[in-house]
Amino acid sequence: MSLQLGDIAPDFEAETTQGKIKFHDWLGNSWGVLFSHPKDYTPVCTTELGYTAKLKPEFDKRGVKAIGLSVDALGAHEGWSKDIEETQGHAVNFPMIADADRKVSTLYGMIHPNASDTFTVRSLFIIDPNKKIRLTITYPASTGRNFDEVLRVIDSLQLTDKHKVATPVNWKQGEDVIIVPSVKDEDAQKLFPKGWKALKPYLRLVPQPKN
Repeated sequence: MSLQLGDIAPDFEAETTQGKIKFHDWLGNSWGVLFSHPKDYTPVCTTELGYTAKLKPEFDKRGVKAIGLSVDALGAHEGWSKDIEETQGHAVNFPMIADADRKVSTLYGMIHPNASDTFTVRSLFIIDPNKKIRLTITYPASTGRNFDEVLRVIDSLQLTDKHKVATPVNWKQGEDVIIVPSVKDEDAQKLFPKGWKALKPYLRLVPQPKN
């Protein structure tokens, strides 16, 4: 059975490029982004890991830890990291899980036999500090992921958790948000004393609250 939103992210122990970890302990009170790439020394993966390394300051601002995975051995990860730094301009600054026995890949459903029974697809999980899975994305091996979108989703989730709002289509930081339908008008008046714009009773726009 595949993992679903709201499930507790399975815990595991694994060897990584930054030492052996127990996943839940490594996450601590942080948010996490766990993502798989099909194979080391492949072009699309090289660009993804370089860009994720570039985004580390943005992840840090949001209290997020990134961790990668492929079914290659630890030595391959370490050698490939040099290529990533050389070609992408950013050294890998987050752990990469060595999953040669496919233990973690299987636990998280990252191998899709109809796509490949050998390599992982591009799976990505956003996990909150309570270890709950808040987002899953699966891309084919040939398509690089949009990690700016990953940051946007994290911003939305963190905003929702704190302020009882949802974010509309194509929302970006600083734009209006939506008061969630479960908040009645009388309660909304306390939460948003400056008021809101009601396009419909169920569609109430309000400026983005400050964190």
